[in-house]
Amino acid sequence: MTPALAQKLVDPSHVAPEYREAAEKRRAEQLRQLECARKADADKVMPRERTSYLLHCLEMAASAKAD
Repeated sequence: MTPALAQKLVDPSHVAPEYREAAEKRRAEQLRQLECARKADADKVMPRERTSYLLHCLEMAASAKAD
């Protein structure tokens, strides 16, 4: 059984042109969140530590993007 996603990935090509830039940013953020969640699963992070792990991972991804 595969897990269900809470939100579908945004597809910028199916969004009105005036909202396309925002949709592209949202999709990039969703992909970063999914990658961090996959890392947490691979590292077998305990549920009680998952939130802090994900926040740290997202901060690291944001700082890497800023560089």
